[in-house]
Amino acid sequence: MSHSAVLWVDASRCAQAQRIFGLTTLERLRRSVAQLLPDAKLIVDSGEGPVGLRLARALEAHGALVVLDGSAVIDPRLLRYLAGAQGSLVASRGEGGHSVVALRLDADRAAAIDRAAASLPALAQQLIDAQQAKPVDEQSFPAYIDKLRRVLPYWLFRVDDPAARRAVERQLFLDNYKGSTDLLTAYVYPPLVWPAVRLCSLLRVHPNVVTILSIVLAFAAVPLFALGHWLAGFACGYVMSVLDSVDGKLARLTFTDSAVGNVLDHGLDLLHPPFWYWAWAQGLIVHGGSPELATVALALNVIYVLDRIVLGVARRRLGHALHSCRPLDEYVRSFIARRNITMTLMALALLVGQGAIGLFLVTAWQGLTLAWHAWRTAWNGWLSPVRRA
Repeated sequence: MSHSAVLWVDASRCAQAQRIFGLTTLERLRRSVAQLLPDAKLIVDSGEGPVGLRLARALEAHGALVVLDGSAVIDPRLLRYLAGAQGSLVASRGEGGHSVVALRLDADRAAAIDRAAASLPALAQQLIDAQQAKPVDEQSFPAYIDKLRRVLPYWLFRVDDPAARRAVERQLFLDNYKGSTDLLTAYVYPPLVWPAVRLCSLLRVHPNVVTILSIVLAFAAVPLFALGHWLAGFACGYVMSVLDSVDGKLARLTFTDSAVGNVLDHGLDLLHPPFWYWAWAQGLIVHGGSPELATVALALNVIYVLDRIVLGVARRRLGHALHSCRPLDEYVRSFIARRNITMTLMALALLVGQGAIGLFLVTAWQGLTLAWHAWRTAWNGWLSPVRRA
């Protein structure tokens, strides 16, 4: 990949574009470039005259260019792909007045540029028709996103009116959900997460603020559980769980993710469940449960730690998350023993007055999850004749 690429941005129509999650399209583009191509040279051209004339001059002055529409919403992955590509390429989405393109042009294409071209889509089509550029091969584009464990073709959007803005924001929000996740995150939380992300983006709330609030709620639940204050404890737990979906999406949608934020977010996911499991046992004991429940909680925590170790081995062996291997692995992840599932099992057991049975059930489910992960790690990592590349 070429990190010294030159990106030329036609900013002549930026004033017509709507803000996306509180950011102008040009600000989103600048943040994308800063994150993915920090050494790239960004040229923002808001001059007058036909785009064809201005682009031809830029090619003559700077050589090969990645050509972008500053008024469009552009997939950051596409920037990186075009910056590292060879030859003259056209990426396009939409039709007619909704058409958006991004190009990678060699320096010698300056002579083929129609100086009178009034729009980038029209210019791109002329280059394709004259065999001076070719469309991006969809198969060659790296569409798999490891962090989200899903395949997403590149996207380009025009946002010239409020209706388009709302549709694009909603689409980007849904695209930022992981391909495999638990049932609550996939089906219950989105109506709560969506307005929270919108509000936080409009108020310019940094994702780390949301993460810190999640941490406070996660550990505030521990003494509440241990004292048997179940309603307050689970209120903290479920609010924290919703916010855990908010911070990551807010960071990705506003390009404000950071190393510190990632450490805090993933660290919270890893660390708090053992404290909750111990506190559940203590809360049950305080209210007349058998002292042996402390031993059950210890066993549960040992199984939990072993499960995390197995998942770490799988990632190291496979180069990606275990749940990305096969459709079966993605499907099973929706109901295996993860925080939202175990929390709900325990809450339902307490609701019907069977908290001790709930703790045993969570322990058994965590044990079955460990066995499943161990088997799938062995199969996908060593035994299967067909391993994912």
